[in-house]
Amino acid sequence: MSLIAARLERLPFSGFHRRLLLMGGLGYTFDAMDSAVIAFVLPVVIPQWSLTSVDAGVLASATYIGYFFGAFAAGTLGDLIGRRRIMMWALAIYCLTSFVSAFMSSYTPFFWLRVFAGVGTGAESVIVAPFLSEFVPKNYRGRFIGGLAGFFSFGFFGAAVLGYALVPAAVWGWRLAIVITALPIVMLLWWRRALPESPRWLESRGRISAAESVMSRIEKEIILTDQQPLPQPEPAPTFSTVTDRAYSHSKEHVASAWSNLATLVTPPLTRISLMTWALWLSITFSYYSFFTWIPTLLVQSGMTITRSFAYSISIYAAMIPGYYSAAYFNDRIGRRATIVSYLVLGGVAAIGLARATSNLQITLAGVCLSFFMNGVYAGVYAYTSEIFPTRIRTTGVGLASSIGRLGAISAPILVGAIFPRFGFAGVFGLTTVVLLAGALVVVIFGVRTDGRSLEAIAHDEQLSLS
Repeated sequence: MSLIAARLERLPFSGFHRRLLLMGGLGYTFDAMDSAVIAFVLPVVIPQWSLTSVDAGVLASATYIGYFFGAFAAGTLGDLIGRRRIMMWALAIYCLTSFVSAFMSSYTPFFWLRVFAGVGTGAESVIVAPFLSEFVPKNYRGRFIGGLAGFFSFGFFGAAVLGYALVPAAVWGWRLAIVITALPIVMLLWWRRALPESPRWLESRGRISAAESVMSRIEKEIILTDQQPLPQPEPAPTFSTVTDRAYSHSKEHVASAWSNLATLVTPPLTRISLMTWALWLSITFSYYSFFTWIPTLLVQSGMTITRSFAYSISIYAAMIPGYYSAAYFNDRIGRRATIVSYLVLGGVAAIGLARATSNLQITLAGVCLSFFMNGVYAGVYAYTSEIFPTRIRTTGVGLASSIGRLGAISAPILVGAIFPRFGFAGVFGLTTVVLLAGALVVVIFGVRTDGRSLEAIAHDEQLSLS
């Protein structure tokens, strides 16, 4: 562990960390609103634009197509040019393209603008958790990142409220809902002024003086806030991981996006990478097969649009306790145990949804599925932000998230094809199988991260998997 890491690990939870949590969390809130609002737009534009079920599924996947490319690009570039810069550009891209999409009046331009909006949301979403995890000590990192991911729930719930209040109210209601999701552009100036670059990343790039400068400012702020001196950094060994040794050979190797990607599939990181890909694919497929289509499925089951949106609000509201209960358990029982428990319980809820025969049963099972699947994400964001070394952290998270987005892309399309033939039972029977498969992968291949510094995780797990 370096001196920079040791200084970060001894920091108490303070106003500095609360500000990071709020800045990152607000970004996640508006990312989620932008992604979720399409679920409430679809029931309106399907008849307006005479869309088939497959057309609607492709449109529902537009954001996630962009998300795939945005997450991949942000992950690779975040390790090369910095986390903060990528997050700023990502936010600007998604706000602008989302705003413009609200004024489109036909399928094709609306589809492509949603794709570009997805590039921005994908880039911004994938960079925040690994970026901010590098500021947070091991003692409360699981709760912090789980709570950070919990801000997604406010965005989804906000989208449900917008969908209920605005979309049925007027023919242009869906346009206003999209405009509101584009408002966080005003956060750009705040972020540019207040958000520091990660000192861990700066140090990994050899920019020691810049890392020292950022670290000194953080320490000074916390001392002034808490009105007491900081404890001395604990002495710790210097960890040298496989990736550190590989990167030390040449500057070209350090600067190469391709070499970063190659490291992820080279032992001893191969097993960790494959596990995270399977985990992200499992939860993301299940999540978006449910949340993208639930208002439309309810309407096609016989509900009015207004009533289906009201039912959706209760389902989306369950996200909030789902995220924050899992954030609590992240540090109590560990990230891996939290993820597996919530995946299995989510599978049970999906079975209940597949067998539901009344609106009340659908809603109760949907609330439970929402609770547990969102709890999984609180664990997943914390977990995947920890298990890769600093030098390739955002590359690892970005690639895992991108592969997961293949599930988000395919899920709405498959649901659009499966539901007319097999109904709720077919859709959520498939969801059950996918969730349980994800749990099995984590049980077999997952590694422990709770109570350990980021440097200790990278060192110990690479040794144990070598």
